[in-house]
Amino acid sequence: MHAQVVLFDGFDPLDVIAPFEVLYAGGAASGGALTVELASAEGPREVPSGTGGLTLRATARLDPGKADLILVPGASGRVTETGDEDGDHDGGTHGGEESGDGGTPGAAGDESIPVLLGRTLRTDLPRLLKDAMDRPDLTVATVCGGSLILAMAGLIEGRHATTHHLGMDLLDATGAVSVPARVVDDGDLVTGAGVTSGLDLALYLLERELGPRIAHAVEQLFAYERRGVVWREHGPAPAAL
Repeated sequence: MHAQVVLFDGFDPLDVIAPFEVLYAGGAASGGALTVELASAEGPREVPSGTGGLTLRATARLDPGKADLILVPGASGRVTETGDEDGDHDGGTHGGEESGDGGTPGAAGDESIPVLLGRTLRTDLPRLLKDAMDRPDLTVATVCGGSLILAMAGLIEGRHATTHHLGMDLLDATGAVSVPARVVDDGDLVTGAGVTSGLDLALYLLERELGPRIAHAVEQLFAYERRGVVWREHGPAPAAL
């Protein structure tokens, strides 16, 4: 099984690094049954995040024909278009540096998360993600605002998904069905909520794809217990509580 974790200008580093490490460890624990790499729509390049000028290198081009799992992170920056300097991951600003279309860092905190996410729609990323969504044996996963990229591109209409709590209204507005859960499994679409849900999402993917013993070994390695119940459209609907 091969996984590609997507990088785009202004990505949130924790959305990327947390699931990358979990998936990488899962590959080691499974004797190489899972491999993972960083990829961008443009191919190998240095990709600036939205946090403090931190840059990661994509070593491959995003390729839905090659990957079995594609994971899309959210962005790091301001929540709104105002000059407010307060906030955090996908729900505010952490004083990160923004990068323009050419990947050159700008002034710290001068781009909002909506702008950074919207900018991906002017790249080749939506087309590649559509190819991925059209392939039934490929799983597309997202962390935090990553699901909003899919939603704004019109790729998850009618699908169950989650995102950061501040983005739930946008999910609904695009025709997706928002679910206030930490991880939502909608078959070949698996989405995570707030930024730290990347750990829970990746551990769940390990359990789903490689089995609970592999996931448990990685959970022990990282001294982290998965949070929340994974929501699936399965079983009886609950009565009002």
